[in-house]
Amino acid sequence: MDLRSTTVIGIVRDGRAAMAADGQVTLGDTIVKSTARKLRKLADGRVLAGFSGSSADAFNLMEKLEEKLEGSRGNLPRAAVELARDWRKDKLLRQLNALLAAVDRENALLISGAGDVVEAQDGIVCVGSGHAYALAAARALAAHSNMKISTIARESISIAREICVYTGGDVYLEEL
Repeated sequence: MDLRSTTVIGIVRDGRAAMAADGQVTLGDTIVKSTARKLRKLADGRVLAGFSGSSADAFNLMEKLEEKLEGSRGNLPRAAVELARDWRKDKLLRQLNALLAAVDRENALLISGAGDVVEAQDGIVCVGSGHAYALAAARALAAHSNMKISTIARESISIAREICVYTGGDVYLEEL
């Protein structure tokens, strides 16, 4: 049984980016921590990345993404494609059970456990157990309010925490 981390949401709009995550980590159906930090600033603070899934696997993938960002001079789409390419080729990476959400001021990307890279059509990307709830909340708030994206990200995680039993604990926020 793995330690599991849950919900992360990233939003890009008007040259700004924000990412929020819950702090809950579970082991099976037991909460073992509510203050986990699942967000990282990468590429000298130009990229935000967050993870869900197996914690050990997610940290491994986060390190790999950071390496790819260094090699591509902080170009997030290029680094994500390179990571996905390695993911598909490498037997060890293919066994990793995690998802990454990554944003910069122009791109919102989902990097899947199958080695896929998906660009968000609306600038909102979300991963984790509560992703559907957070994504629906973010889309509604973005479409029907004038909230800042940082507020939308934080509120979306808060809404997901009220619905998803695997989303909880503290809410963390990073902005670019």
